[in-house]
Amino acid sequence: MIELTTDRLIMRPITVKDAENLYLLNLNPEVIRYTADPPFESIDHSRKFCAAYDQYQKYKMGRFSTFLKSNGTFLGWCGLKYHENGEVDLGYRFLQNHWGNGYATESSVASLEYGFQQLSLKEIVAFAMKNNTASIKVMQKLGMSYASDIKLEGIDGAKYVIKREQFYAR
Repeated sequence: MIELTTDRLIMRPITVKDAENLYLLNLNPEVIRYTADPPFESIDHSRKFCAAYDQYQKYKMGRFSTFLKSNGTFLGWCGLKYHENGEVDLGYRFLQNHWGNGYATESSVASLEYGFQQLSLKEIVAFAMKNNTASIKVMQKLGMSYASDIKLEGIDGAKYVIKREQFYAR
């Protein structure tokens, strides 16, 4: 099993055991405000999502449930996702009461390191709605550069990118 660790965090593949945590994460309208994702309809719906999530088996990457190393508290998720067009995107989502503690940046660095070192990726992208300034700041802290305007479910967004050599030069 893939597991990423940082000074403060443990990141591991999403499992069915995470269904309730993911359900609660997506219940908060502020957490999903800048996503195109609807909340899960129920814990059972979340459980089915977790059971069917196959990014790890197919691509050796995926979103990782993220916990505090010190006490096992569930914080949210972060990780890489393969898209059918060949792009790999970095994404993260954390419980609102854990915002502002640097967890998105810390877990994203671990995810980027994994993508560049273990998967030998040449570049990784990230997407954010333009009014999601907090996520854009995280992308910029990571050394990602603005690449283009995009539409995310009809809403103005931005695509950011980082190449392997940029990541290691930062």
